[in-house]
Amino acid sequence: MNVSESPAFIDFEASSLDLIASYPIEVGVSLPDGTLHSWLIAPHVLWQDWSENAEAIHGISRDTLCREGHDVQGVAHALNELLGDAVYCDAWTFDSFWLHRLYRAARVTPSFTLDSVSSLLDTHQVQLWAEVRQQVIESLGLPVHRAANDALILQETWRRVVDHGARHNTRVHAARS
Repeated sequence: MNVSESPAFIDFEASSLDLIASYPIEVGVSLPDGTLHSWLIAPHVLWQDWSENAEAIHGISRDTLCREGHDVQGVAHALNELLGDAVYCDAWTFDSFWLHRLYRAARVTPSFTLDSVSSLLDTHQVQLWAEVRQQVIESLGLPVHRAANDALILQETWRRVVDHGARHNTRVHAARS
């Protein structure tokens, strides 16, 4: 996949990092054209977990979710309408858990698959990821740990890593010729 064929990226913020009790509180998507969408998610009646440490990181209170959050069915249906075959994330274990938790509560099936961005990258690109991601964060100047911002950061990091990889492969191929 090259830069002109950008995939969609998704990110979740959650009530905590507990992979038993946590739940998604915000989801953000960066579409292939760079359009951003995000939703605060109202806690489902069965979702009680809350971490003040997590709240300090993402800055979203449970009261805000209860007042301003969208119901799980609305968010799941909106994601299904927006996303195509595949969407990518950078923390597959957590993001797939929260995606599953959202869709299970909504009693809806995702119309797309979730995969790790690493499945799009070669070994050299994976090695570049952390450094390039930090450069993207600094250059965009966006607050992190908000879902739409983080999805955009993922997309821009992917673009720069793939572009760098293409330039690297061209130089290696030229050197061998």
